[in-house]
Amino acid sequence: MGLARAIRLDVVRAEVTRLARPRPATLFGTGTVEHLREQISDDAIGLVVVDGVLSPVQQRNLERSWHAKVIDRTGLILEIFGERARTHEGRLQVELAALSYQRSRLVRSWTHLERQRGGFGFLGGPGESQLEIDRRLIGERIARLRRELDGIKRTRSLHREARRRVPYPVVALVGYTNAGKSTLFNRLTRSAVTAGDMLFATLDPTMRRLDLPSGRAVILSDTVGFISELPTHLVAAFRATLEEVTEADIILHVRDAHHPENEAQRADVLSVLADLGLADLALDEASEGGLIEVMNKIDLLDPAARASLVNHAARNSQSVALSAATGEGCEALLELLDRRLDTAIRPVRLDIPLADGKTLAWVYRHGEVLGRRDDNDAAHLSVRLSEADIARLRHQQRLH
Repeated sequence: MGLARAIRLDVVRAEVTRLARPRPATLFGTGTVEHLREQISDDAIGLVVVDGVLSPVQQRNLERSWHAKVIDRTGLILEIFGERARTHEGRLQVELAALSYQRSRLVRSWTHLERQRGGFGFLGGPGESQLEIDRRLIGERIARLRRELDGIKRTRSLHREARRRVPYPVVALVGYTNAGKSTLFNRLTRSAVTAGDMLFATLDPTMRRLDLPSGRAVILSDTVGFISELPTHLVAAFRATLEEVTEADIILHVRDAHHPENEAQRADVLSVLADLGLADLALDEASEGGLIEVMNKIDLLDPAARASLVNHAARNSQSVALSAATGEGCEALLELLDRRLDTAIRPVRLDIPLADGKTLAWVYRHGEVLGRRDDNDAAHLSVRLSEADIARLRHQQRLH
């Protein structure tokens, strides 16, 4: 229901339905469809949201049976994304995701897509169906959007290279949607980024300079919130945004300590980080990795739970407890960032095949090469690298 309320829908009724076996035509069994039809009719409901994935045929059949608009989880998320996107890049990403979804919705049984019409040379030959025209036009628009986003991706890459030459360490905020990332971002940087008690308040990456207690400057990056079971093509559409996370020196995983399902949300976020190639940065109590857990919203906890969480964080160098809303604990986070950056870079020895020019170039771009010795097969390097870059390098070598 959180997704529905995120776009200010008035939730009249919510039901959990047991699904023994998905039906190809309607997803639900005949009895369930009829039961829900009566409920929808009695309450004069105009929109039904199914918390799952509907095929185009299932969606159409349910709409015919229930006499109401039916959308699935992906469609609802896209509606939220469309409302939240503010920048040109954000709108491009939303449109790409929406068109990818819409293309899968084109089915021949839609009446207006069964028309036949002649076409001009650039629209297709005579007899091309409206369905084929719609599908092709959507495909062409998707290709244009991808080219535009590739251009933005290249620009971002140049900006990241420029930051590395400055160089300022990059600290990225990640977390489940509505965990309080933007509120924390505003608190730390004294900015006015859109923040609110809503899902997906942030879709566009935002960066600001942040001065730590030691006087060291870092770049703080706010990112799109994660969510469970986010469809693959939606993740792909926001890849450019998430790439800021893959380039970060330290990742702050902001968690809503007050949420009853915060452990499940944690697992969802770590799963997305693993998909991005950052599995080695997952929280490890025994190491000083590149990820810090920020337990937010402690102001909403009862006194006993709050005291327990604060005490645990005080004993754990991998986490900090705070309230982005009140500011309590934020100084402790800044001090932890200072300490982590002091120890984040260490010398390592690397043996890289001479034929692997791509990895060698990557090491020279991201690290400080202290020494190098080549033999017939490999380059033996002594390099100073951040823990985050060491984890990325391990992941790259596993993929080779």
